[in-house]
Amino acid sequence: MLKVSEVHASYGPVLALRGVSLEVPAGSIVAVLGANGAGKSSMLRAISGLLRPSQGTIEFEGRRIDRLAPERIVQMGISQAPEGRQIFTELTVMENLRLGAYTRNDGKEVKQDLEKVFSYFPVLGERRKQEAGTLSGGEQQMLSIGRALMAKPKLLLLDEPSLGLAPMLVREIFDIIKTVNEQDGITVLLVEQDANMALGVARYGYVLETGEVALHETAENLRRDESVRRAYLGY
Repeated sequence: MLKVSEVHASYGPVLALRGVSLEVPAGSIVAVLGANGAGKSSMLRAISGLLRPSQGTIEFEGRRIDRLAPERIVQMGISQAPEGRQIFTELTVMENLRLGAYTRNDGKEVKQDLEKVFSYFPVLGERRKQEAGTLSGGEQQMLSIGRALMAKPKLLLLDEPSLGLAPMLVREIFDIIKTVNEQDGITVLLVEQDANMALGVARYGYVLETGEVALHETAENLRRDESVRRAYLGY
């Protein structure tokens, strides 16, 4: 579904991605691991059209997208829940969710998808009229993921969904990620520092170091790899 080939990208003089290549098969969950500054978020920004690659190509369902505007990429079926949530704090929960569907014109299906998001995250349904800035950190993360789902994506990009959350909430969110993948057929590219959780739901994984792919393997093999265990799994 997604093919990233030899992508280089910079922020001014700072090279963030150094020839990154990866593939995400349709229907899968693929995890990307790495320390802070490894290039994980930059890679997602390049896929979303927010960071223009200087070299390399990005293809989605066989079509090149690395020169397209971000809104066009959303229309093609790629949606992102960014690091730090980036919700609209002064808008209500419902208004945030409806903004996620701004590219759609299928009103009946939008309503159905709203109810589906509320079934995944019941607390959002209970607080649909509440200003998003008054939600807890975990609830804001749920809203960020729900807003991304409202775009009706084929490919969902998740950037550090566990960041700053209590372990119980992390497990709940990862259960929902599995459900979205298995029941709704949404392909997931997951950037995550909690390697145990990420490799527990993913089929395949990549390890980024200083903007380059240092290792890629099945999730099971990565869990067994001694260097990955020491660096990311804590044993």
